[in-house]
Amino acid sequence: MAFDKKLLDIVACPVCKGKLEYQKDAHQLICKADKVAYPIEDGIPVLLANRAQDYQPDNQ
Repeated sequence: MAFDKKLLDIVACPVCKGKLEYQKDAHQLICKADKVAYPIEDGIPVLLANRAQDYQPDNQ
């Protein structure tokens, strides 16, 4: 099941309430402010703080 990018208009980081970015290759949503990634499972974002993983951009 594919992720519906229209959800990006209504979802936010559960920690800081900031904007999330979709990372298609890794099937995750990224919060650059908190440097965490949330998984997308079966097309549904799992926006639970305890499921977030550390995220380090490749260009650092």
